[in-house]
Amino acid sequence: MRLRQIEVFHAVYLNGSISAAARALNVSQPSVSKVLRHTEDQLGFTLFQLMRGRLAPTDEAHALFREVGDVFDRLTSLQRAAKNLRKMGGGHIRLAVVPSLGLEIAPSAIAQFRRRHPGVTFEVQTLHHDDLFRALYERECDIAIAYDPPPHPRLATIDLAIGELAILFPAGTFDEAPERLPLETLSGREVVGVSTSGPIGDLFNAAAARCGLTIREVVAVQTFYIAASLVRFGAGLTVVDEFTARASVTDELDMRLIEPALGFSIRCVHLEDRPLSAVARRFVALTRRVLAESCDHNPQL
Repeated sequence: MRLRQIEVFHAVYLNGSISAAARALNVSQPSVSKVLRHTEDQLGFTLFQLMRGRLAPTDEAHALFREVGDVFDRLTSLQRAAKNLRKMGGGHIRLAVVPSLGLEIAPSAIAQFRRRHPGVTFEVQTLHHDDLFRALYERECDIAIAYDPPPHPRLATIDLAIGELAILFPAGTFDEAPERLPLETLSGREVVGVSTSGPIGDLFNAAAARCGLTIREVVAVQTFYIAASLVRFGAGLTVVDEFTARASVTDELDMRLIEPALGFSIRCVHLEDRPLSAVARRFVALTRRVLAESCDHNPQL
């Protein structure tokens, strides 16, 4: 199917009539009818049947629409990007981040960037660690920001910052808590566990094993902000990335980094065969500065 055929099929399927599809596409009804008829002839099966004054999709049309929908979404994204470049002199960035960076870091970086470059638009999605790389491979995003991304021959990485694990706890849990707390602080306490949460969970598990710590895990979750919310409601203590912890601190919740430090890398990842645009490179540089300003231990890379 050609792109024009996809557009017409998509419009008729969604609108249920030739006239409505023509209005949606801003073309004449005869042209829609002609393209649709030619498409059916080319495919060798009927796509729509007239029922009660509307064009009802056939089983073949339903099956085809599932495939066409993805192509149409990508076409729409391409058209939007071209429009942004033409009319706004900016660009369009499709960004994927782990949920914890979606709490403060990514929103802050995007807001600052758009104040400087108002012609640039964004699509943002928060995805768990493994889903980030799927989104890159399937070209659902242009860049992803992840924790300790594994090496891969198709991926290029850019170092942004170093993060650390932190203990998040109800305020007043510890009398005059020091600047950092040892992991052994969790011994004998009820813990909301994130041990299955990708590289952060692996980092925590390895540290607990090294110090012979047995964790009394009362609730297990895979998303850090859910762990933080459980702590806020009194379910126990938790160990999360410092960005989730800092975003969660209130009069009721407090946090401390762990001693000795349990660090992990934060990197921007993109497909090696799709180099970053100039606009994306500027955004990555700003994100690095936002990360560096968010905590004192972050080096300027």
